[in-house]
Amino acid sequence: MAQDGTENGAAAKTVSVAVFKPQLVVPAMKADEAVQFYKAAFRAVELKRMTHPKRKAEQELPLILCAELKIGSSSLLVCDQTEDSSAAAEKGAIGGGIVFRVETGDVEGAVENAVKAGAALQGEITEEDACGGGLLGKVKDPFGLVWAIASAGKKCAEFEAEA
Repeated sequence: MAQDGTENGAAAKTVSVAVFKPQLVVPAMKADEAVQFYKAAFRAVELKRMTHPKRKAEQELPLILCAELKIGSSSLLVCDQTEDSSAAAEKGAIGGGIVFRVETGDVEGAVENAVKAGAALQGEITEEDACGGGLLGKVKDPFGLVWAIASAGKKCAEFEAEA
């Protein structure tokens, strides 16, 4: 890739990434266990948690759509695998279970840049339910890793109050 922001003669759109958040997708109903492990192992602090609003009564633990942890000065998102996330966490796939998340004010532009650089679009840009809402686009990079490109949405407390 050229250093001047061009690839195959096409200029990349200038997009500022506000935050980079690794997102760990664990087998369903294991996210709480993972959160507890990171708290014990790395002194992680849980900043917020979004659970599935339509949890079945027979489930012992709620399905965690997104738990944000702070480890040192960095953030990590931990999520239970759902049907929507299953493509990102295919068993045996390169990067299976890992989704890198970047937040930006220009989701469409960032997705466009990623596709121009060689990523494959994964579905359409949609309104996100987890992690506070906002726009969400997903791409798979040439190395098999999934990137969630999201806008900074509402704060989780505001989102939970509406649910």
